[in-house]
Amino acid sequence: MRIRAGYEIEFGISSPIPIQLMLYTHPSRSRDLLTPERLRVEPNVPVREFLDPFGNRAARILAPAGRVRLWNDFTIRDSGLPDPVAPWAAQHPVDELPHDTLQFLLNSRYCEVDLLSQTAWDLFGQVQPGWPRVQAICDWVHDHVRFSYPDARPTRTAADVLRERIGVCRDFQHLAITFCRCLHIPARYATGYLGDIGVPAHPDPMDFSAWFEVFLDRRWYTFDARHNTPRIGRVLMAVGRDATDVALTTSYGPALLEGFRVWTDEVTASDGKSAASLSEDEEPSSFLTAAAAAP
Repeated sequence: MRIRAGYEIEFGISSPIPIQLMLYTHPSRSRDLLTPERLRVEPNVPVREFLDPFGNRAARILAPAGRVRLWNDFTIRDSGLPDPVAPWAAQHPVDELPHDTLQFLLNSRYCEVDLLSQTAWDLFGQVQPGWPRVQAICDWVHDHVRFSYPDARPTRTAADVLRERIGVCRDFQHLAITFCRCLHIPARYATGYLGDIGVPAHPDPMDFSAWFEVFLDRRWYTFDARHNTPRIGRVLMAVGRDATDVALTTSYGPALLEGFRVWTDEVTASDGKSAASLSEDEEPSSFLTAAAAAP
């Protein structure tokens, strides 16, 4: 399967400011890219790329005053298979976990392990450890939290989600991640593209999506408390402790968001000119308002 994905983001900026960007696919997907992935910035300014402490590909720019446009458009190969399901995947005792997974057991900005530990053990302590326990957590969060765009707010933490029972995709994942960590299961936040591939089209505008990964049976597995079903065509961009670590843009000064479009579509033989045939400077105008998907 081939997937065409990308974005167009526009800011209004009153005076030059530094901006940190997390707008690339994750290095683990680099071999799947069928066309070059290059962050375009208008007006043209130097883009300094680097790997952050979690191994995500990131960049920095000094954005000038005025209208600043960021965009990318690429094609990537995907297996076309849904997220793996492994009911036999076992949970590791904490003393046997790899050193680099231990940070994903701790409190973080949006995941208050200390506040929710007793609740987690009360709800899931009797469930079989490993995959069944993580799935029980996803089931509970999916069934007890209501999705609502109008009620989104950037300060909502896992404890807030548990109390308010409402949120957007990141809030579902934060609560599930926190419950996992309370039960000594390493869990990390993930963000990326997730289009309506293999599911009915959603009427809401396309957005980037959030899910989470847990470490079971010596590897990371994908879970999604928002959709709570294996999905096709996830394109990972970044992982971290929570949404703080994978913010798409972090501006060190005022930047007014004036435009935001995302597209993620399966490329078929009938699509005509694909992303593979676009020149580096050609605009993906046919995709700027295409594809709708739920984040």
